Amino acid sequence: MAKSLSAQRFLDSKEAELIRDTLMGMMTDPEFNTRSMYSPAAGGEVLFVDKHMEYLSQHTTLNVDHYLSNLRLMTRIRT
Repeated sequence: MAKSLSAQRFLDSKEAELIRDTLMGMMTDPEFNTRSMYSPAAGGEVLFVDKHMEYLSQHTTLNVDHYLSNLRLMTRIRT
């Protein structure tokens, strides 16, 4: 899939690297529900990290800190 120039710049940035590390940390933490999702458009399963990095690359004006905070709240497994 072709990416816009701004999306590609974001994905190549240092900020994106830090966000990817944060999302990977959430994936490895058993406190969060970060299962892969099936996507017929993507031809199979889409990893949690890839799904959210794609979204953030398409919405470059989004406040990333708020997005990650909300994501933590939505995916935390409550017992």
